[in-house]
Amino acid sequence: MVNDEGQLYTIEGVAAALIMLLTAYLIVGATSMYTPGDAHISDMQLEVLGSDALTMMDIPPNGTVTASPLQQIIENDSYGGGQFRVMFMNYTNVSGYGPKHDIQFSANYTYRVPADATLMSVNINSSRYLTGGEHAIRVTKWVIVNKKLPPDTGVLGRRAVLVEVLLWRD
Repeated sequence: MVNDEGQLYTIEGVAAALIMLLTAYLIVGATSMYTPGDAHISDMQLEVLGSDALTMMDIPPNGTVTASPLQQIIENDSYGGGQFRVMFMNYTNVSGYGPKHDIQFSANYTYRVPADATLMSVNINSSRYLTGGEHAIRVTKWVIVNKKLPPDTGVLGRRAVLVEVLLWRD
């Protein structure tokens, strides 16, 4: 050996490099990345929120035998749209101590005309118009109503209608 004074510095440099590489590996491994695969989670949360709101609207007050608010809204067209908007927005935009959600919606109900088996759709209400650029989630609920469907020629009776709400965040 000619000169062995640099061996200790070389070993110390290699050890420091290994410690820095191990630290960088642990930091990168502990960081969570938002990937496109996780995008469906917010869609599922919005769907559950809308489904829960429709379910709460379809429960009669105080467990009575009267019609639920959602049934009353569909049965009474003159009073329905504004009442649906107020109730649905109260249920979906409740934030407690957190930030405001700013959830928008467009709601309608669909029924089948018994005479010729065609489907008819009736708009209930919306918080604002859907422009096409929003990422909307569809929530549906079957509701039994006592109504003439279609209103002008139908026979009064219990009918199943499909309430459909498109939800999106602003």
